[in-house]
Amino acid sequence: MTKCIDTSAALVRAHAHSPFLARMLTRYPHIAASLSEGDVDAAMGMAHAEGVQTEVVAQSLRRQRGALALVTAIADLSGAWNLDTVTQTLSDFADIALERAIDAAFAERFPGEAPRGFAVIALGKHGSRELNYSSDIDPILIFDPETLPHRSREEPVDSAVRLAKRVTELLSARDGDGYVFRVDLRLRPSPEVTPIALPVEAAIGYYESMAVGWEQAAFIRARVAAGDGPLGDYFLRSIRPFVWRRSLDFGAIDAITDISRRIRDHYAQGQAFAPGYDLKRGRGGIREVEFFAQVHQLIHGGRNAALRSGSTREAVKALADHGIIEAETAQRLDEAYVLLRTIEHRLQMVDDRQTHELPASIPQLDNVAHLHGLADGGALLALLAPHVTWVGGNYDRLVREDAAEQLSQNGTVLEGQLRDMGFADPAVPLARIAHWREGTIRALRSAPARKALEELLPVLMKALADAPDPATALNRLDSMVARLPSAINFFKLLTTRPAVVQLLTEILSHAPTLAEALARRSELLDGLIDASAFDPPPSVPELAKQLGALEPGDDYQMLLDRVRQRVGDKRFALGAQIVRGHSDPLKVAAGYSRLAESAIDVLVQGTVAEFEAAHGQVPGGELAILALGRLGGGALTHASDLDLIYLFSGDFAAESAGPKPLGATQYFNRLAQRITNALSVQTGSGPLYEVDTRLRPSGAQGLLCVSFESFARYQREAAWAWEHLALTRARPIYGSDVARTSLRKIIAETLEMPRDGEALARSAVKMRSEIAKHKPPAGPLDVKLVEGGLIDLEFLIHVTQFLTQSAFTPDLREALRQLIASSHLPASLLPAHDLLARFLVVSRLVSPTSAEPAPATRPLVARACQVADWDALLASYMAARQEVSERWSAIVDRYAGEV
Repeated sequence: MTKCIDTSAALVRAHAHSPFLARMLTRYPHIAASLSEGDVDAAMGMAHAEGVQTEVVAQSLRRQRGALALVTAIADLSGAWNLDTVTQTLSDFADIALERAIDAAFAERFPGEAPRGFAVIALGKHGSRELNYSSDIDPILIFDPETLPHRSREEPVDSAVRLAKRVTELLSARDGDGYVFRVDLRLRPSPEVTPIALPVEAAIGYYESMAVGWEQAAFIRARVAAGDGPLGDYFLRSIRPFVWRRSLDFGAIDAITDISRRIRDHYAQGQAFAPGYDLKRGRGGIREVEFFAQVHQLIHGGRNAALRSGSTREAVKALADHGIIEAETAQRLDEAYVLLRTIEHRLQMVDDRQTHELPASIPQLDNVAHLHGLADGGALLALLAPHVTWVGGNYDRLVREDAAEQLSQNGTVLEGQLRDMGFADPAVPLARIAHWREGTIRALRSAPARKALEELLPVLMKALADAPDPATALNRLDSMVARLPSAINFFKLLTTRPAVVQLLTEILSHAPTLAEALARRSELLDGLIDASAFDPPPSVPELAKQLGALEPGDDYQMLLDRVRQRVGDKRFALGAQIVRGHSDPLKVAAGYSRLAESAIDVLVQGTVAEFEAAHGQVPGGELAILALGRLGGGALTHASDLDLIYLFSGDFAAESAGPKPLGATQYFNRLAQRITNALSVQTGSGPLYEVDTRLRPSGAQGLLCVSFESFARYQREAAWAWEHLALTRARPIYGSDVARTSLRKIIAETLEMPRDGEALARSAVKMRSEIAKHKPPAGPLDVKLVEGGLIDLEFLIHVTQFLTQSAFTPDLREALRQLIASSHLPASLLPAHDLLARFLVVSRLVSPTSAEPAPATRPLVARACQVADWDALLASYMAARQEVSERWSAIVDRYAGEV
């Protein structure tokens, strides 16, 4: 509610400087009286009451509009309302007017029929609830032929068109009371040939297959404004993938920037800041604030639904909140937008005209300034100038008017250019460029793709020349391009983001694992645009929220795809953090683990919901999951599989209550298999994780999912020593708090039960010997399997845990720390563990076969392992292995002969 305020100055300025408002004050004296008393709320109530003074809809809407325009203007001029309140009030009235016009049109053609099968999709400023003071509306009208009423011998499309014409007439036709809104229907597909109301499925088909870039941008601000709400929601839901694409669509971004260039050219007279300047289309004007926000929304909104607001101000704030643009940039854009829109309203209040140009006449410019409360037109220009200048400069940086010089088509000249860039031997890049230009590669067959390549080549080749390993990077890039289905967006992303080009060359030089992932999904680079890509992953609950976010209408199959896409994005970004040296590999390993745990949580919940729909729930029973191995210890690598054990609580003899009931054991075993498939089956979005369930009771011969009671009994009575060793890394990752507590108790009782520690040590020594025999290391840098490597260290820690009956925690590093604190193991093992663990995480990215990395990559590995250089790393690596080997050998020497 607006408290009473002083409106006297605003009323004086309105009388003196706005012929339109002066007429409205005379036409609505009771509202003028309320405004003079400063009671804006009461005046607004009277304005809405004008809409019910007559049963003639056209007349009542016009009177309501005039009265509302008066109240809105005085509330604006007096400062009672801010810009958002003004524009939302105008937009909400447009919704009301459309709804009443639809009701009236239906009542005229189909008396007694409730309006249905006809919806209004608001676009532009109406869609974003940012309507101008004197604005037209740009709706798209859709209808459902199956539900729209129509007369006999009348096709549904004819009925829809007649309704649309009547709605438009009720709003647009001028009479003695003016008009309600000008209605512009030209934003519909192919307006020169299509009916003014479109069948919903035809409209969806158009936007799915034929729409162009500017139409994608237009739907950023789309919403259902009136009519059949479920029909409108269905339409917008169906075309959402067209608007918000997970991979960047530079065709749409190019369309926006091209429109802005053409606007600058077409409205050249209004570009220069002076009297006659176009506040909307001029350089540094309203459109350039809006376009700046929309370009960034199209880039990032497909991956982040929080950036999809139709409101320009909300979008700018969200872009800053999510680190896409600087906070200062957002603040200056917002300040400029509010001022430009406010002065635009002053222009339109003078004569209720949809104008955006400052008057070229000095007296008229002075009049607008006086209406705003300024001394003269010069003061108005001075107020606007710094904002216009800054917005124009900011937008210039976005559209990049200055194109880089392209590489020559002449081989001799090109060779010289490549030498100048830094290629010692330009023969290989020359051959690659010639091959790309031939157009025989699938991704480069189209003229737009080759044009995008030529725009990129100067930046790309310079970055490759400066790459740590130019030849390797170039070869991997060539292989990658050869596998791309389309290259336009990939090339344009790189052209507009030089920093991403540098990162790409580093990835191609150093990380074949990431290069291979890029070759399968080039859009993985999109996620690296955000600075947040180099932040540590958040907590498991927050990650699960991000991974599981679905759009309305998404189904279980879409969930599988979305999780694979998002996990792939985040896993790739974690690898890039290591390549760039942004993160400690130990923290990245923990991030990989949280990511996997979050994916499990999301997919298990989704699978359980699907399964329960068919089979119901088992009374008193629930599924729980234990993680073991590296996942249990919370330290995965990029290539780790998931060691899982499925368990269920409750009575194994119970039966589910659903359409297709199952006994508990069969129920949970089928469910577990579905979950394994959800985690491991390759979909159209690629693979997710390999799942290993062989650590379950009785291994591959046992049931996939057993009851808590059976699991506990097996561990007490039948488990092998190696299974208890594996259980030291067990951690509940799915299930209720009660279930997790029960499992932790079973694990603790198993690990701490009385046992012959020396017998277990003998079994462990024999087991390690068998592993060495059947799975030898791939080479001296196979940090996991090599003598004195991580496997030896793990066996050493686990055997010591059982011999001392202490430090039972699934976190291997924490267990080692506790054993050191208790003087059971020497402190020198902790840095040895850290170096070996870091080396493992890095080597899975840069040398997945455990071969020695290329010379250019060795400094990266040394940096990640926190040593000075490669030679120092090798020395530290050998020392760590020696430390582990000596300690493990002592165990072997003591117990091997007793096996």
